Amino acid sequence: MTNAVSTAAAELDEPRRGTGTARFLLGKLGGAVASLLLVVALGFLLFRMIPGDPVTTLTRDRPTSPDQLALLRERLGVDKPLYQQFLDYAGGLFRGDLGTSYGYNRPVATLIGERLGPTLLLVGTATVLAVALGLWLGVRAAWRRGSLFDRTQTGIALTLWSMPQFWLGLLLLIATQGVFPSGGMRSPDTPPEFFPQLLDVAHHLVLPCVTLLAVIYAQYMLVMRSSLLGEMNAEYLTTARAKGLREDLVRRRHAVPNALLPTVTLVFLQFGLVVSGTVTVETVFSWPGLGLLTYEALRVPDLPLLQGVFVVMAGSVIVMNLIAEVLYRVLDPRVRAR
Repeated sequence: MTNAVSTAAAELDEPRRGTGTARFLLGKLGGAVASLLLVVALGFLLFRMIPGDPVTTLTRDRPTSPDQLALLRERLGVDKPLYQQFLDYAGGLFRGDLGTSYGYNRPVATLIGERLGPTLLLVGTATVLAVALGLWLGVRAAWRRGSLFDRTQTGIALTLWSMPQFWLGLLLLIATQGVFPSGGMRSPDTPPEFFPQLLDVAHHLVLPCVTLLAVIYAQYMLVMRSSLLGEMNAEYLTTARAKGLREDLVRRRHAVPNALLPTVTLVFLQFGLVVSGTVTVETVFSWPGLGLLTYEALRVPDLPLLQGVFVVMAGSVIVMNLIAEVLYRVLDPRVRAR
């Protein structure tokens, strides 16, 4: 009788849970769309506040008459009122047109597409290595709380986490001078075959990847350490030990899986931020990704290119935040049951 009542109650709760999940997803999607629209508007206004005139920069060191300057302003659209520029920009976005770069005289979408691959290669490699290293060190530091290993690794992580990425990159360039390439993604004299090209890209990838890795692994390590310390005195671990399980099995089978949830969601939250934060690293190492493209656009200022890269980077942060929130609900039954 009791089982029948429980089954009936569960069946009654099922539609309510489905409705709650749908409401949750719709709310998060609506919030993401609203955030993206706000990013588009703010990005447009912020880049108009950058000092400098793109027309003056593009015609620098060239004899140009006032009529030619006026014609160029008209062609670029910077002579229009601000509201008209925004309406043209927003209309182009809804059509999938990010505009044409002032400096490159090419579609912004094409330029972003060419630079997206190197950025994803750099960020993806650094993130995978940072997650693996951060989780491994975090688990061992928490399990040996108060030991020399724990204190040393925590101190190193806090030091690296507080370092500016560009400064760490410059230090690595100085320390490894002549060992690794100082910039770019490929050497011009590399044979065109696949394997030599692969080795050449990997050789160029080492320094920018290590720079990103050294800064972002620390956050994964510290969060994993803190999360595992919160599980150390849990009753289910005491029960596992009472059953005679070795400490290694208690850690791997019981403690670590339950402590992983905050770190897993952090990976997605951090990935979007790392993509948007590669400007300094790519600039220091001349890595031909979105970060270096942003730096080059700032020097003009190339407004369409800046706006396009800004929307892509901000969009990556918003999408990763959305994935993290949905994943947290899927992985944590306490949240899913609400």
